[in-house]
Amino acid sequence: MAALDLPLSLLDRSRTRAGEPDALALAATIERARRAEELGYHRFWVAEHHGVPGIASGSPAVLAAAVAARTARIRVGSGGMMLPNHAPLVVAEQFAVLESLHPGRIDLGLGRSLGFSAPVRQALGATDADPERFLADVDAVRAFLAGRGPITAMPRLPAPPPLFLLAGRHGLTLAARAGLPVAVGGAPPDLVETLAAYRRDVRAAGGEPYVIAGVTVMIAETEERARDLLLPEAWAMAASRATGAFPPLEDVDAVRDRPRTPKQRASVERFLAQAVYGTADQVAERLGRLARQGVDEVMATTSTYDRAEQARADAALAGLFTP
Repeated sequence: MAALDLPLSLLDRSRTRAGEPDALALAATIERARRAEELGYHRFWVAEHHGVPGIASGSPAVLAAAVAARTARIRVGSGGMMLPNHAPLVVAEQFAVLESLHPGRIDLGLGRSLGFSAPVRQALGATDADPERFLADVDAVRAFLAGRGPITAMPRLPAPPPLFLLAGRHGLTLAARAGLPVAVGGAPPDLVETLAAYRRDVRAAGGEPYVIAGVTVMIAETEERARDLLLPEAWAMAASRATGAFPPLEDVDAVRDRPRTPKQRASVERFLAQAVYGTADQVAERLGRLARQGVDEVMATTSTYDRAEQARADAALAGLFTP
């Protein structure tokens, strides 16, 4: 089995677990980042979600600060800061502070997703995900970080942290227009053509293309066991579509044989179909195919209920990549 020769990173959403206090999810995120650094992961990103029972991370800048303080080498960033929820100046100031405290280690991932539900959007005062407004806000963040804003964002930086745009397949167009690197969720079937268009257009905009693929990955001793370990997340996704609430993760044994409606079964199968799972050899082969489609970096986005199983899977995945 040949090692995969591209950077490997992690996105951790601070998933809560049934029966645990929410604070434990945040402590576990920091511990996972510390292990990821020891394993040689390139980046460790944290997420922004508001009012979601299954996710404890509502403030990526604060959590990234805690992660960076407990690590020494791994890059730390946001996956991402949702610009509809924030003033560009505030985002720039937060990440200028992070970059000043941890120079050369901070990434700023920006997204345009709105809150999970109407009450969340109302609480945030953010109901507009207009792409043109988003691009204008991205430009404003860049200007503040580069010292070109209408006022001076403090602290001033010798060089700003790198920016990335979070995107589904349609968001790649916005990333290209902005001339920025992109973090793509999932792997569309026409990824080769989609990424070729992005690379062409981002160069035309004066930028340097770079593609991070966010992929749900799980490695276990058998393909069946790896599939089982993904079921808590798959079930939570299915439940959210039925109830509008994204729940904490539950034990594999609690969800494996749970009766599901046809819609819930279809949702679980869709989640699994988009994931990369199996033995180490199987996962290496499947991720190798993804790399050949034009991806520059893999960012694993996986969660499972059992934290020890998660740690073993993170170590197994790191073992597939060239140090």
